[in-house]
Amino acid sequence: MKTKDIHSILRRPLVTEKSTAQKETSNQVVFMVRRDANKIEIRQAVERLLNVEVKAVNTVVYRGKSKRVGKSAGQRPNWKKAIVTLAAGHDVEFFANVDDVEPAVAE
Repeated sequence: MKTKDIHSILRRPLVTEKSTAQKETSNQVVFMVRRDANKIEIRQAVERLLNVEVKAVNTVVYRGKSKRVGKSAGQRPNWKKAIVTLAAGHDVEFFANVDDVEPAVAE
């Protein structure tokens, strides 16, 4: 495996209805992370990259679903989700400037 640096640990934020509700009610943000990353590495990556204080990290490993197209069968890759609880007073905005953009009007 490649060496783990803080930029490769966090793959992307997961922005869903449930994660948005968690952010508003429990001050939790959700990320897709490397499968071989542990909670300590995830905590350090979030604190360094986003300049926030992390209170707790919970992880869940999802098994890839079996899929088939015609006769050929395959499987989606396994992936890991990290639910990061931020300390009080800390916040992360993924779409900070979205409200500033005017929507395109279809004519």
